[in-house]
Amino acid sequence: MSISESADTSLSLTETNPVRLGRFDLSLIPLGFAGLFLAFLVLLPLGWLLAFSVTDETGALSWANFAELGDPSLFLQPFITTLGIALGVATLACVVAVPLAWLVARTDVPGRRTLRGLVMISFITPPFIGAVAWVLLAAPNSGLLNQYYRWIAGAGPFDHLFNIFTAEGIIFVMGSYAFPYVFVLTANTLDRMPYDLEEASAILGGGRWHTFRRVTLPMVLPALLAGFLIAFLQAMTQFGTPAILALPAGFHVLTTKIWSLFQFPPKSHLAAACAMPLLLVTILLLRGEKFLLGRRGYTMIGGKTGAPQLTRLGLWRWPALLAALFVLFATVLLPNMVLIRASMLRTVSDPWNLSTITWSNVPLVFTLSHTVDTLRNTLITGVTSATLGAAFSVLIAYLTARRAVPGHRFLGFLATAPAAVPGIVLGVALFIAYTRPPFQLYGTLWILLLAFLTIEMPPAYQQMQAAFRGLNPELEDASRILGAGRLKSLISVVAPLLKSSVAATWCFIFIGAIRELSATILLTTSDTKLVSVLIYDLNEGGQLGGIAVLGLVLMAVTAVVVIAANRLANVGTMAPGR
Repeated sequence: MSISESADTSLSLTETNPVRLGRFDLSLIPLGFAGLFLAFLVLLPLGWLLAFSVTDETGALSWANFAELGDPSLFLQPFITTLGIALGVATLACVVAVPLAWLVARTDVPGRRTLRGLVMISFITPPFIGAVAWVLLAAPNSGLLNQYYRWIAGAGPFDHLFNIFTAEGIIFVMGSYAFPYVFVLTANTLDRMPYDLEEASAILGGGRWHTFRRVTLPMVLPALLAGFLIAFLQAMTQFGTPAILALPAGFHVLTTKIWSLFQFPPKSHLAAACAMPLLLVTILLLRGEKFLLGRRGYTMIGGKTGAPQLTRLGLWRWPALLAALFVLFATVLLPNMVLIRASMLRTVSDPWNLSTITWSNVPLVFTLSHTVDTLRNTLITGVTSATLGAAFSVLIAYLTARRAVPGHRFLGFLATAPAAVPGIVLGVALFIAYTRPPFQLYGTLWILLLAFLTIEMPPAYQQMQAAFRGLNPELEDASRILGAGRLKSLISVVAPLLKSSVAATWCFIFIGAIRELSATILLTTSDTKLVSVLIYDLNEGGQLGGIAVLGLVLMAVTAVVVIAANRLANVGTMAPGR
């Protein structure tokens, strides 16, 4: 499902015949309050953002903020740089992901399951940690790869082969963590595509290129466009990687420029105005994708029909495997390996041998002030936002899928609307909304919880809505006929049937909350720091060994929690055939 689906597309739901009971269903009251809370969650911060963008410090209506954006150094140059980097990242992600997805889904290349698993590893690695890893690898002077280059080539002490502190370096690092999204969308589409379509084309005389152009490509195009758009939006709205790689190089992208406006003295009105073009571009891109895909039909009639007819690569099987492994080694394994190496060295530039290996970074990190509190804050906000977000997405998806309340289409629109709000923009909006009466939440974990709920609502809602689409309402109708209200039917009948989907949604929100930096960098204080913000602070202080330790801990905790959540979701599930 594309992230650009809004109410009119994402709510093309299966028609249901609601059970007509002779009395008012009291469970509609809490369900209705869930809808009101969603409206509050989305509309309040965006309303304040719009108000601040068109007012001055005195509260008077003014367009001076937008006029100031005409300054090339303030807005135009960072905006152009942002668009160029985002276009490069999206292109690189598609160039890498599409051939890899085709190899895994449609050829007989060896180790296809292993290749898929290696791609999945990148999902638990936050991009800003990956940026730090590439600083360790490709910084012009201290980077490990450049050290090896000088040693092998006998080059001078300041010669270098790689420089990660460039626009090209940023494109490479962002693309390394964006291509898995394109890969998953494309590979899943190829997996689901009926194989007899291509066989029919071949029987009718179509060659491989003709079949690819007229059959395969039209079916994969929606996933490819969605992946390109996801990669583009991620690159355009990401803060961590540009902050780590662009600021030391002396240039800004739009997200780092917005962040700089919150440094002392903060210019919240100007930051709100600066965030509006980013919000507008995001909305236009999402609508543009819908327009492009809406001009043609891309519907598969039926499903997979028999085993796939894999393309036989012959002698090219092993070169193809080596090429795929090289890509995954460079983008997934090598950064994680250098983090492990850095965590075990007192100085990251030291050679790695028995005399230099040390575990001193581990106690050093955990004796820093706020480290334990930061880890606790991260787990509290991650688990709480995942739990509340999963439950809330179930409620909203139920209201829209079963058309349980008036205005269910508007609820669907609100649930998908935050997909058009970049994290840094939402951070600005939440900062403005919750630093003044009556909701003064800044400086508490509550504002972070609201941020995570808002940011992760669109994908969580869409995932649960897809689950409700595939669930026949007859069982819950029977429950209501026997006297149960909607809420009791949802809890007792529907939720157990959707246990695996709820667990997947929970994991998705948890991973998103753990990785989030764009909004949290504006919303945390010294008492409410999260691990992502602490890692950024350590990077500012050059403590790369400590960053490696915290990054590995963060990834390990994420992996353990996700595995535990999935196992808990499978407890009590009957094996097929029993």
